[in-house]
Amino acid sequence: MDADALLRGAAIGLAVAAPVGPVGLLCVRRTLSGGAAIGFASGLGAATADAAYAAMAALGTGAAMRFLDEHATAIGVAGGALLVALAASGLRRPAAEHAAPAADARGLASAFGSVLVLTLANPATILSFVAIFAGIGAAAATAPIALASGVFAGSAAWWLFLALATAMLGRGIGARGRRAIDVAAALSLAAFGAWTIVSALR
Repeated sequence: MDADALLRGAAIGLAVAAPVGPVGLLCVRRTLSGGAAIGFASGLGAATADAAYAAMAALGTGAAMRFLDEHATAIGVAGGALLVALAASGLRRPAAEHAAPAADARGLASAFGSVLVLTLANPATILSFVAIFAGIGAAAATAPIALASGVFAGSAAWWLFLALATAMLGRGIGARGRRAIDVAAALSLAAFGAWTIVSALR
């Protein structure tokens, strides 16, 4: 595997994952309510979607791009609705009084799958990779697997850091503080969802 392409992909994955957005807020919320494992599993869903879209962009998959372009409105509305639903679910859940119990396999799979779908439902994700890989040029075409693998590794590293850092913070702020952050994150998720729906319908 091309080491240079792998490292370049890792840098891209980290750069794409790190900015604060709906997935980051969701990772923080889930970590505070369910523990670092749930938060990290959520982030891995985003990392997997990032890697899939990175590979698609590197390979220049025209059919997939045309599908996304033709169904951008439906995909945007679905993604926005999912964000609003996740936010509403968080607002209804009572604050945790004690440390989160260990997550089971079903909970981890659900956290992973929901964020995978959420990220795949965001057309801006693949468009960002198309723009980035257009700047890379030949490297994207000659080493697509290495680049996509690097994107996954870089993105996953960020989500691991965020989940662990949030879990450490959550242990020191108490139930009331965790609930305040949880509510703020849920409201921000709802705002992101509403904005996504409005943007898709324009």
